[in-house]
Amino acid sequence: MVAIGKEEIALAGTDNTEYEIWVPNSSILLIHKLFCRSSRRLSINCNAQAVVSTTMVPGTPVRPTSILVVGATGTLGRQVVRRALDEGYDVRCLVRPRPIPADFLRDWGATIVNGDLSKPETIPATLVGVHTVIDCATGRPEEPIRTVDWEGKVALIQCAKAMGIQKYVFFSIHDCDKHPEVPLMEIKRCTERFLQDSGLNHITIRLCGFMQGLIGQYAVPILEEKSVWGTDAPTRIAYMDTQDIARLTFIALRNETLEKKLLTFSGPRAWTTQEVITLCERLAGQDANVTTVPVAVLKFTRQLTRFFQWTNDVADRLAFSEVLSSNTVFSVPMAETFSLLGVDPKDIVTLEKYLQEYFTNILTKLKDLKAQSKQTDFYI
Repeated sequence: MVAIGKEEIALAGTDNTEYEIWVPNSSILLIHKLFCRSSRRLSINCNAQAVVSTTMVPGTPVRPTSILVVGATGTLGRQVVRRALDEGYDVRCLVRPRPIPADFLRDWGATIVNGDLSKPETIPATLVGVHTVIDCATGRPEEPIRTVDWEGKVALIQCAKAMGIQKYVFFSIHDCDKHPEVPLMEIKRCTERFLQDSGLNHITIRLCGFMQGLIGQYAVPILEEKSVWGTDAPTRIAYMDTQDIARLTFIALRNETLEKKLLTFSGPRAWTTQEVITLCERLAGQDANVTTVPVAVLKFTRQLTRFFQWTNDVADRLAFSEVLSSNTVFSVPMAETFSLLGVDPKDIVTLEKYLQEYFTNILTKLKDLKAQSKQTDFYI
């Protein structure tokens, strides 16, 4: 075991041997190096408190409007940045060094700072002069889930505590505490616990699903007459527009009664995969070429990939098949939350309206392009 305070992380070898190493709370760099060197499979076990004790010396006050958005280039992160700028916040974005710079964030008016959650030594400098951290980050598909979503988040939370960050907003997954068999959801649960025990003033927001993700998954393939991949699972998801999530987040951030609270944001209605495809077909005016992958196939593939070290990360991501086969409904009643935040439910975008606007705009542009093409052909 590697323990951070009393937070335990099990490192199991191929022979199921467990190694117990106790390190002080401040030794996050040692933990990081240990993980990087280890080729053993890692599981998360957070059944005890993880307290970071820090004696703070009063320093120069920072403005409450100074925020750092982590994961600013992502689907949710970029909407958080736009909303923050629109509301007059001084926005700093932590972005990994990349071949294609995130110039659009700078163009919007945000400040870019380079940092990498997988390299804890790069984190402290990005937090200087920051009042609030909004954590939208998640790992890339090609990297191990734990690199950013667990190791990186532990480092970020500990640095935030040590540097006296006043508020921390963490985005999690709805019902993550009910699916320990799914690595990402278990990591989210453990991070929630770690953040709670850190003593930071924070808000945890659990999310069900993003409407934006449906564009590339269903809308675009239907318009391009390509295969649409789906499952036969009965799982229902209440998708929400990330713009609404960002707006509600800042309302919650300004509500002092929500300190150290857990909120869940859910869309107006829960949809099955087939219902979403049917809606897209109607709005696009054409049928989808649907390829259905049985959940049983996903589960078998996951079991197969778990046999090999180099496919363990694939197996972790396929673990969502366990959720898909559990008849889960990713949705919660929002009346109490809307009342608490002072939000009118009618102001929340429905999936029908969101997709209607998308298809209307896209189909209009396609018609314009065809008209321009015909004019060009005529003059040629």
